[in-house]
Amino acid sequence: MRVNRTQAEENRQAVIDAASRLFRERGFDGIGLAELMSAAGLTHGAFYKQFKNKDDLIAQACDRALETGINGWRRAAAEAGESAYAALVRRYLTPGHRGRAGTGCVIASLGPDAARHGPELPRHFEAGVKTFVDILGDAMRKADPDATSDDALAAFATMVGALVLARAVEDDAYAHHILDAATARLLD
Repeated sequence: MRVNRTQAEENRQAVIDAASRLFRERGFDGIGLAELMSAAGLTHGAFYKQFKNKDDLIAQACDRALETGINGWRRAAAEAGESAYAALVRRYLTPGHRGRAGTGCVIASLGPDAARHGPELPRHFEAGVKTFVDILGDAMRKADPDATSDDALAAFATMVGALVLARAVEDDAYAHHILDAATARLLD
């Protein structure tokens, strides 16, 4: 059955959304195309009508995850006003974020995989990292006008690293300790 352009675009967006979530949950190699397409409510055969290959989908899914995260940070920073830096740190370093890999930070979930996935994908992540750091730097300067871009970069690296470590350990109490320790240092 043929679908019209509007439905085809809706299907394509559903695949990107499903891939964005599933890649963050399972990694790039943790899900096959058939299962991914099924999660989007489509058949495997529809994949090649919408994407050149799996790498094309990976790039688009990561871009979607980066865009979603960046937009969320912008909203949170705007809502918090002068307290934006503390709000972003507290929003990021939570047990809830630790447990939501599929909808959480794509850099913490897939950063190491992206680095091993060819030369193109790290460029996407680099642009995302720079944007997150810029948002965090703007938020930091609201609280401390002397804060530098290096301060923002170090803070973001600490946040991502703490989330990666918290997700890597089995003991929930220790994971919470990691998140709490990073939060305390960043907000000290």
